[in-house]
Amino acid sequence: MFKRRTLLGALPAGLATAGFTLSGFPRPALAQTWPDQPVRLVVPFAAGGPTDIPARLVADELSKMLPQRVIVENRTGAGVVVGSDVVAKAPKDGDTLLYTTIAHATLRAIFARLPFDPVADFTPITMTGTIPMLLMVNKEVPANNLGELIALFRANPNKYDYASTGAGAALHLASELFLRQAGGLKVNHVPYRGSAQAMPDLLAGNVAMMLDVANNALPFVTRGEVKGLAISSAARIPQAADLPTFAEAGVPGYEAYTWHMVLAPAGTPEATVQAINAATNKVMAMESVQRRLSDLTMQTRSDFTPAATRAFLDSEIAKWEPIIKAAGITAN
Repeated sequence: MFKRRTLLGALPAGLATAGFTLSGFPRPALAQTWPDQPVRLVVPFAAGGPTDIPARLVADELSKMLPQRVIVENRTGAGVVVGSDVVAKAPKDGDTLLYTTIAHATLRAIFARLPFDPVADFTPITMTGTIPMLLMVNKEVPANNLGELIALFRANPNKYDYASTGAGAALHLASELFLRQAGGLKVNHVPYRGSAQAMPDLLAGNVAMMLDVANNALPFVTRGEVKGLAISSAARIPQAADLPTFAEAGVPGYEAYTWHMVLAPAGTPEATVQAINAATNKVMAMESVQRRLSDLTMQTRSDFTPAATRAFLDSEIAKWEPIIKAAGITAN
């Protein structure tokens, strides 16, 4: 009994008060426990994609830790709207969660009408990590660093094209932010249905520039098939330590990345919110998880409280909505 009390007392407050148990010990008999049934982790992206893979890793580790399984459910459609709507309308018990990305912060600006409010209908739980983007240009583009590229674009307005993975996608927004912060450069946007469709045109020189998530872009840069000019994070990344940040390369204050976040329906009890936060942060602090996600160039986070997650989401909405409106980006 002494050992059991000592170990339970060592758990974070959210874990100890919301029904967590340690392997080999009976579950405490509390009036309110989480989870008391299998948890659905809704991913509004296709299975096997760059958002689904980290989500499944988190779900697998949570399933080992909790008395109930966490099951990933892919619900795609209308961007992230269909999957997000499932969670917005779910019971407020923490048994249905949303694992989403920067796309959540753009919904209100891109869609004239939504079946939910991206802010009011969700309770942010925690951030799991960020993935920086890498700016590449075709080998024939006469620019070998970001300063030369900016000068080239400034001297030739609307002559060059850049690729993105779709109108309103994170890479589109990050590109528009770069063009805006670099002095209002005029470069034509060519949207594709994903990196796999855009990359052949970048390699062939049909488009001059592309921002892509670092794990997708690095192999092409490493092989010398394209020129890598800058990384979009605030600091250099170990996977490409010789690549400067945008700020170092001449665009002060530029920072952009896609991020992953866990949200619950608004109205989820505070004790449950804290329990989910503590459990997810514990997973993200695991060295094995960090090592596996490093292969995706994800910079994992395990320090976000629900309040900090809410503040971060609010700041991202405030950051991207003016970019979306200035670029005239709307849902097709």
